[in-house]
Amino acid sequence: MSLTHYLFLGSILFAISVLGIFINRQNTIILLMAIELMLLAVNINFIAFSSFLGDLQGQIFVFFVLTVAAAEAAIGLAILVILFRKLDTIRVDKLNKLKG
Repeated sequence: MSLTHYLFLGSILFAISVLGIFINRQNTIILLMAIELMLLAVNINFIAFSSFLGDLQGQIFVFFVLTVAAAEAAIGLAILVILFRKLDTIRVDKLNKLKG
């Protein structure tokens, strides 16, 4: 497979995640999943360019992005659990009750 195939796959995944964010603005879990898909699309591009150029810096950077994505998912889900316990919903439009 050539570089073009990987870049096309990454751009399709990125476009799906952007559509997921714009179409569904109510469910917080789906928004977090769309952000994770966006990060994975960027990681595919990093790995494709790293492999194409013969340089390991892109692959090393992917490990840092995956670490940040895992921390973001863990913290985001923990916040969602607390919000659900407090408000009995995870809808984004109902979160304005958290204002001080």
